[in-house]
Amino acid sequence: MVSTMALRKRTLAPKPISEEPKSKKRSESKKEEDYCDACCENCGSGNRASELLLCDKCDRGFHLFCLRPILVAVPKGSWFCPSCSKDYKPTGFPLVQTKIVDFFRIKRSSSSAEKLNPDSQKKRRRNSGLVMSKKSRKLLPYNPSEDYIRRLEQMASLATVLTATETQFVNKLTYVPGMAPRSANCASLEREGMQVLSKEDAETLRLCKNMMERGEWPPLMVVFDPLEGFTVEADKYIRDLTIITEYVGDVDYLRNRENDDGDSMMTLLSAADPSKSLVICPDKRSNIARFINGINNHTSDGKKKQNVKCVRFNVNGECRVLLIASRDIRKGERLYYDYNGYENEYPTEHFV
Repeated sequence: MVSTMALRKRTLAPKPISEEPKSKKRSESKKEEDYCDACCENCGSGNRASELLLCDKCDRGFHLFCLRPILVAVPKGSWFCPSCSKDYKPTGFPLVQTKIVDFFRIKRSSSSAEKLNPDSQKKRRRNSGLVMSKKSRKLLPYNPSEDYIRRLEQMASLATVLTATETQFVNKLTYVPGMAPRSANCASLEREGMQVLSKEDAETLRLCKNMMERGEWPPLMVVFDPLEGFTVEADKYIRDLTIITEYVGDVDYLRNRENDDGDSMMTLLSAADPSKSLVICPDKRSNIARFINGINNHTSDGKKKQNVKCVRFNVNGECRVLLIASRDIRKGERLYYDYNGYENEYPTEHFV
């Protein structure tokens, strides 16, 4: 982790010692001493200095894990404490059908036909669910809310947070010049082998993608919590083994992101050759997966909250990451999964 002190001072490049007035040197020295004595305003402790973040306006200190919502890494650039920054609550996305359709690039003809004749859509979904339920331990497609207006509200909740975070909506892995090319995403490079997605489960995933393109949205709602930040709730009962979403974003080499302070990166490929390992970076392009929170896997209560599992699959030779319900999820229940794989490197001990 980057030193907080170094971060705050990186834009204030000091002059050579020979050119610096003695009075200024004394002033800077006193300031550094003051920073060394900084304590967290929440817990009162000055311990764990590397995780003590100083406000760029009032110079008060806060541990990353004492903030609500917590921060898992020192942010880049300026940072202001809750008192110096206005409590930000994003305004809702306008609930105008045409704008939602444009935002998520929904196929207008199918969406309009569904609105005119929703019974036919419900019948088709019900039949597909019955077929899947007969297959033992197979993945299930999500079951959209029957109410068309409610689905618009679900979409609007995601559109609101994506707009607030200046993030573009995508529903597939994206490959950007200067990052890893698509040819680098080769499942055969996985160091311990990767589970192959069966044809039946691949068809279920394709069905989910097609439903979203028609505006038949997953029953999920993004909400803002003062303790956890943006988080995702089930807006309808979700069965065990239901596909929640695919984890998507820009694909890049892990070596390019080792010092990145992003708190939402996901492992895509752990190759035997570390230089070929890949991660998914959802900070610029992503979907609802970015806002599903992690558990505190250091406590039994944290582990009890987990209701989603993260699984990496080989899909036609490429690595893909799916978030899947690991048990039945009640309406109104928040979604959580374990951020750590076998590497157990992600800091979750301070998660609420």
